[in-house]
Amino acid sequence: MTNKEFLLTENGISNQYKNWFLDYASYVILERAVPALQDGLKPVQRRILHAMKEMDDGRFNKVANIIGQSMQYHPHGDVSIGEALVNLGQKDLLIETQGNWGDVRTGDDAAAARYIEARLSKFALEVAFNPKTTDWQLSYDGRKNEPITLPMKFPLLLAQGAEGIAVGLATKILPHNFCEICQAAVKYLRGKKFELHPDFQTGGMVDVSNYNDGRRGARIRVRAHIEEVDKKTLLIKDVPYGITTSQLIDSIIKANDQGKIRIRKVTDNTAAEVEIQVDLAQGISPDITIDALYAFTDCEISISPSACVINKQRPEFPSMPELLKSSVDQTKDLLKRELEIKLAELQEKWHFTSLEKIFFEEKIYKELEKKHETWEKVLQAIAKAFEPFRKQLKKDISREDIVKLTEKPVRRIYKLDIDELNAQIRSLEAEIKQVKYDLNNLVDFAVNYFEELLRKYGKGRERKTEIRLFEAIQAKQVAIANTKIYVNRSEGFIGTGLKKDEFVTEASDLDDIIAFTRGGTMKIVKVAEKTFIGKDIIHVGIFQKNDERTTYNMIYGDGKTGISYAKRFNVTGVTREKEYDLTKSEKAKVHYFSANPNGEAELVRVILSPACSARHKEFDFDFQTLEIKARASLGNQVTKYPIRNVKFKQAGKATLQARNLWFDDTFGRLNTEQKGSFLGKFGPEDRLLVVYNDGNYEITDQELTQRFDADKILLIEKFDPEKIVTAVYLDSEKAQYSIKRFRIETNSLHNKFFFIKEGEGNRLEAVSTEDEPVLIVQSGRGTQVRKAKIKTAKAVEVMGWKAVGVNLTEYAKSVTMEWEQKKKPEQPELFD
Repeated sequence: MTNKEFLLTENGISNQYKNWFLDYASYVILERAVPALQDGLKPVQRRILHAMKEMDDGRFNKVANIIGQSMQYHPHGDVSIGEALVNLGQKDLLIETQGNWGDVRTGDDAAAARYIEARLSKFALEVAFNPKTTDWQLSYDGRKNEPITLPMKFPLLLAQGAEGIAVGLATKILPHNFCEICQAAVKYLRGKKFELHPDFQTGGMVDVSNYNDGRRGARIRVRAHIEEVDKKTLLIKDVPYGITTSQLIDSIIKANDQGKIRIRKVTDNTAAEVEIQVDLAQGISPDITIDALYAFTDCEISISPSACVINKQRPEFPSMPELLKSSVDQTKDLLKRELEIKLAELQEKWHFTSLEKIFFEEKIYKELEKKHETWEKVLQAIAKAFEPFRKQLKKDISREDIVKLTEKPVRRIYKLDIDELNAQIRSLEAEIKQVKYDLNNLVDFAVNYFEELLRKYGKGRERKTEIRLFEAIQAKQVAIANTKIYVNRSEGFIGTGLKKDEFVTEASDLDDIIAFTRGGTMKIVKVAEKTFIGKDIIHVGIFQKNDERTTYNMIYGDGKTGISYAKRFNVTGVTREKEYDLTKSEKAKVHYFSANPNGEAELVRVILSPACSARHKEFDFDFQTLEIKARASLGNQVTKYPIRNVKFKQAGKATLQARNLWFDDTFGRLNTEQKGSFLGKFGPEDRLLVVYNDGNYEITDQELTQRFDADKILLIEKFDPEKIVTAVYLDSEKAQYSIKRFRIETNSLHNKFFFIKEGEGNRLEAVSTEDEPVLIVQSGRGTQVRKAKIKTAKAVEVMGWKAVGVNLTEYAKSVTMEWEQKKKPEQPELFD
């Protein structure tokens, strides 16, 4: 072979590879992985539904038989058909199932195809099939016709969702709620705005703040519901979309093994409903563990939708509203075509019924009894006999019409027969009138169509996934301390690997460590096996960014002048791994250093060098006399004489102002960022009182990592043990409202105390801690409304917190209660 022939052959092979790859890529995109815009189905799904329609007789069919029937249209084997069929059945929309079809929540597979059965649902039969409006093509072997797309009169792609990976393309469309789709379709037809958000069979919660109508680049966060049974037990009540119970449990075990959470065991109690029990280790906060489960396990996942559909043999990337609009417009067009076909059929039926009436009423049928020479002359005679009545008809009489009339059995015609034909004509005329009306009012007809779908099939399809905003969980704040930090003070190293040296503190892998040296330098580093800080380390601790409460007190000597200075400072934000000089002196020496979590200012004893000329060789210094300044400040002069030693003498009180707290009822969280309702100023020892609508109260601390169920809270405020609580509750057994006034006599933290009468249906209606609360009770409706004001402080004596209380009024649905006024804490100044 010459070089020229070789090059020609090589180029030919190269071109063939290019063509083959393009053909393969196009085939996978168009025929395998990506759904069509028109009916929302992939080819295998469409062929399965078509095969099931052919088999449909109202009874269930073995899935194995359905697979066999589908193989006449789908050339890719029984496994792919079986998997697609099970997937369709698990979506519980187009297919009714019988037998063990698996469980998307647990990941359990369906039973073998020979054991399970299926049939088309009534919904599928109504929205997906109509041979009169279907475009057909030959199957892959040319033996049968199959639909190019089904005439789908519903936004199926939005309801079922879709996922597929092709060559260079992928699609991920999330499922949406059936009822909300119908409602959105009606709004669109009416020209109103609408919103669509994902809804999953697995339930859970979803944050759609970044959904962006499902466009490419959007992102949602999905969470499982986690309930706190008690301080040692959590229950996970559902799983995020796309996650199974076994995957979720594996992720929890992995997080525990990595030390990110601390649990004793996890148990899968899933049966009809998902229930995963998590038993916590001794002393572990359930609130922090819930946050950690969301931060480090599959209890929370992020999903990035990417809609891709095939339209006119090309991929498109629509948003969810665009998908709905396209589908609704197509539905309206299909309804129009169906009405037009129905109108033509009704008109044809009216025409022939009218002919039949004239044929018998005017005795034209007797032409059949006359002796005509040929059959053709018989037909001509009948046609001639119809001439006087042509004006009663709406179109010409064809030869086929006459032939059809002659096939009618001729017998004695009674007036009842003519009356029946007249009744049929009137009925047909009424139907024709209605169809024409519907065609002229197509939008109203389409609206009624979607409303009827909602009425017939919407029951039991209410939203399962709760839409809510998720708070941002800082992984550092919820990570469990899973490692130990050691320090070699003299050589200047800290880390997790220095196990022969001094233990300092426990930390998590995500923490930052702050360290100070005798030379007056500071450095913040990540947790590592061994990190050099600087020789002669005097303090090591966990660093919290933007921490304005932890205050460092320090006395240091200037290496040049010999003057000693004292300073107090915070460290709120720095660059990691960078060394900071706190003294502005090359040869400085730190004589005293302390870290104070609440800005405490202690009293110390300063001992000067015996050789100095100072009159008093020892004196006390109170850090309370100093203001908190920037870490780079010089500080206040303590003495110009050389210091021999500084000793701690007496602990001081916190010098920081009480911090302001707010309660954000959107997330059920305390915060200091002015989000939600202002609760007041809180000192280090202050507590919170929380009263719930189920009749429990709880005293808790100010820990910001706590989680509260805001929907159940009637009162949350700064706790004052001297305040009297006034509570009104429903006593279901006696069908009355009772009232009681009491002081909080318990003092244990994080324990709930039930303070109303026990009984099914009992609930707290109103609660106040005002000195003299006035309760407004309103009853009756319309013109019969009555209001009464009750000064509860005078009407009800103070009793024990376990007391039942006294009768207030009888129960009625129309009774409402509210306090006349509620004193709220004053909002702090912006720079308070």
